[in-house]
Amino acid sequence: MSPTLIGEGEQASLAQHGMWITEQMGCGGRVYHMPLAIRLDGPLDVDRLLAACHDVVRAHPQLAAALAERDGVVRLVPAAVPPPIKFEDVSGFEDAGREPGELVDRETSLALDLGTGPVARFTVFRLAPERHLLVFVAHHAVFDGMSKDILVRGLAAAYAGLPSQALPLTYGEAVERENAQVAKLLGDAAEFWHGRWSDRQDLRLPGLSGVSIRAAAGDAVDFALPADLAVAADKMGVTRFELVLAAVHTLLAAYGNEDAAVSVDLSTRIEETRGHIGLFVNELPVPAPAPAGRFAEFARAVRDELRATYRFREVPLARAVGGVSPRTALTPVSVSYRRRDGSEPEFPGVEASVDWMAFNQAVRGTLHLQVVDAQDGVAARLQFNPLVLSRSGCESVADHLLALLRAVAAAPDADVAHLPLPSPVEPSFARAGDVRAEEPSPSARGGAADAVPYLAEVGEIWREVLGMPEIGPDEDLFDLGGHSLSITQIIAKVRERMDVELSFDVFFDDPTINGIAAEVVRLREEA
Repeated sequence: MSPTLIGEGEQASLAQHGMWITEQMGCGGRVYHMPLAIRLDGPLDVDRLLAACHDVVRAHPQLAAALAERDGVVRLVPAAVPPPIKFEDVSGFEDAGREPGELVDRETSLALDLGTGPVARFTVFRLAPERHLLVFVAHHAVFDGMSKDILVRGLAAAYAGLPSQALPLTYGEAVERENAQVAKLLGDAAEFWHGRWSDRQDLRLPGLSGVSIRAAAGDAVDFALPADLAVAADKMGVTRFELVLAAVHTLLAAYGNEDAAVSVDLSTRIEETRGHIGLFVNELPVPAPAPAGRFAEFARAVRDELRATYRFREVPLARAVGGVSPRTALTPVSVSYRRRDGSEPEFPGVEASVDWMAFNQAVRGTLHLQVVDAQDGVAARLQFNPLVLSRSGCESVADHLLALLRAVAAAPDADVAHLPLPSPVEPSFARAGDVRAEEPSPSARGGAADAVPYLAEVGEIWREVLGMPEIGPDEDLFDLGGHSLSITQIIAKVRERMDVELSFDVFFDDPTINGIAAEVVRLREEA
């Protein structure tokens, strides 16, 4: 059966909830816009393709959904503004020296609204009589990397007149299963991450002037990974992803980073959700021991750590540990690796080529390595924040990573000490944590004394939500184990009991009882 949105709406997944909170706090934006471009050469039936877009939306109603908070629970509801599906004739665009990538950038820059919609859009551009470009953009809250293949297959099938395949369960049912699994694993996950997770934001890279775990306008360096990497991975007894991750850890250690964790995007899909368009990804950190001995042995150690993490792949880190504030990147350096086993799509009568790595011109942290492993090669892209990392620095990282991977591919049993590794990099900036410690909280700057009448009420709400008998007025919500769901519940209870609508920003600026009480005072004075 096909999924539907019914009644009060299906409960959003934990990943969607976290992303919704991040957007509410103004930390998301374009970084969550996921573009896909399909070039179509030949006598395209435009009306047929537009109808195929409508068919895909009907088969996957997440693309026409919005996220709404109701009594402290974030739910999927039908969007007030459905996905725009339109045609635009830009004949002569390429003849005038313009690049189709400009159209992708234009569409990616348009707003997507999780609250009202649209959360996705389709635009078919006519570049010439027999040359078209379909640009699709969706919010990450309803779309992930594997969704790209599902979308393209669905469009090709609908264009060919084939019926959409029935899905074995609804998105809501999938969320219920995932939430039950999280509840079952939460205690073990907390124990697993204890001692493994440290929210370190110090980093050494060539050309680095600062560290960011927030979304920003981004730049990118593209390159291709060695073709013989698969052979080397097989000899080591690891996957290509595990080999690449081990190489990233080795490179970071060579730069002088100790105990650096690299966060990775792990799929949470199960057999019944392999055909769903949606968000089935959880970002988790993967620490590694100091590289030593043979690289193959180190790669297997990284493999073992990664596979141990797989057991808890559905559990958001913020649910299992304290101190993880809303952010777009869990760690300054992250990796996403997607293997495409499918062939290129077939649209009857036209030749189709897909840009699987269309860039949204944004970055979620300091440095992100994106890899798409396909039958025709392994494409890689280093996305970086140019405000804190120079292009020449990122290019150096790409060169160093390629040199390391080529050496490993040529000699899988090589000792780490004999590999072509760069020299250590001296730190060139103060740690973000040290700088932030000098900044007084909003409640400390004033307003705390006036907030005293509301401390008891706000404190009671916090104790209910967090399930704690005692909480100090200056204790940080996230250090106490709070997360996105806690914020939503606190806002709902303050609204119900105190008739005040808190903004999400206050939880970013001063996530303490004092801070919230001071905000209540301010809002009531303005009312």
